[in-house]
Amino acid sequence: MKWIFATLGLLVLGLILKLSLLIYAMYVLLGVLLLSRFFTRVWTEQMDARRFCDGEVLEIGAGVECKVAVQNAGRLSIPWVILEESLPRDALAQMPARIKAEGARLALARLAPGETKVLSYRVKFLMRGYYQIGPLLVETGDVFGLHRRFRILTEPHYVLVLPKVLPLKGYSLASRRPIGEIRLTHRLFEDPTRMSSIRPYQQGDPLNRIHWRATARTGQLQTRTYESSCVSGATFLLDFHAGSFPGASAVGSAELAVVTVASLANAVFLTGRQIGFITNGRDAADRIREEGWRADFLTRDDAQRRVSLTPANTRLRPVLVETGKGEDRFTRILAALGRLEHTDGLDFSAMVMDAVSKISRDATVVAVLGIVMPGIAAALGDLVRRGWLVTAVVVSFNMEPVPDWAKPPDWAEMLLAQGIDFRVVNSEEAIINLCAEAIVR
Repeated sequence: MKWIFATLGLLVLGLILKLSLLIYAMYVLLGVLLLSRFFTRVWTEQMDARRFCDGEVLEIGAGVECKVAVQNAGRLSIPWVILEESLPRDALAQMPARIKAEGARLALARLAPGETKVLSYRVKFLMRGYYQIGPLLVETGDVFGLHRRFRILTEPHYVLVLPKVLPLKGYSLASRRPIGEIRLTHRLFEDPTRMSSIRPYQQGDPLNRIHWRATARTGQLQTRTYESSCVSGATFLLDFHAGSFPGASAVGSAELAVVTVASLANAVFLTGRQIGFITNGRDAADRIREEGWRADFLTRDDAQRRVSLTPANTRLRPVLVETGKGEDRFTRILAALGRLEHTDGLDFSAMVMDAVSKISRDATVVAVLGIVMPGIAAALGDLVRRGWLVTAVVVSFNMEPVPDWAKPPDWAEMLLAQGIDFRVVNSEEAIINLCAEAIVR
């Protein structure tokens, strides 16, 4: 547009000064500019593209073959066009890389009417995540380079890469394990179909608990007591706030936490018990739905910035899979873990406060943490005081596998002060042996 304004300015100047050569040159240049804008728009709008990818849900290490066919559907030849297939830059540049691309994702071509150009490449996924493949960015312009136009073709293709699930050695349902069946004394969990004993009446006992035959036999009021119900299964609370995984090993520790939840959830699911999942992380599918994408741009920088846009990591509501039984429940948890991203919004304490009404009372609460702060320990301690059985799994690559319990670290003292059992995970091997070790009290 600035070229047109400059040409008009020189044209007006030539008319005022009656410079016929300048006037003629500006008429010619103005005509060339207008024609270039017209043809560039026509060339851009007459291109069609289709993408073919062969996978949507994959495991770590798998890959997809992608082909993008771009056709000139118009009657005019396109003298030049740059085709560039987009991939998430942060996933390519991160160390270690989350994805690896092989093949031609960038091409310069000339398209005759009806001609088709095909881009073919392969993407290998090295870490779990929710990845956007595409869209296709096309750039064309006039032969003089005076005007360019950029457009995005084809909707993106999304691939969900599930987290790794490790088998657990020595998995046990004993009451001192971090997950499984635990007997409680809270009256809420007593089973009225299983009487355990008879004791003298105490003030406050309900009348429907009085054992009248024993009362008549002893001459004193006697009360029935019942066995406690069994707490079966687990609800996993994962702290995925960005500040919970500090230091150089932040990425590795966060991925280890995801593998921990996936492996424990799988162990509980295989026993036929209920599982649930709550986290303060961000669902990548929600982010992409809110973000959307545009199909037309004025500059290449604008197009590339929009394609790889990463909005603020704020989230003010938990990701929730309600506690229940069935393969569908585990599948939903695994998919949620695959799509999970860090957040700078909802911290762990606020998440527990927001989701407390949705935490099942008949399942163990297993909190998977990257860091233990006073607020986090207090939130878990509050759950303990309100009747939940809580176990914490603290995950960090930098943590000693067996701390010096003669002088516990600060984070351990915080959990012990709240009466919370905990375990340490600093490697995949530690996850495999998680249920074979003794719990620290």
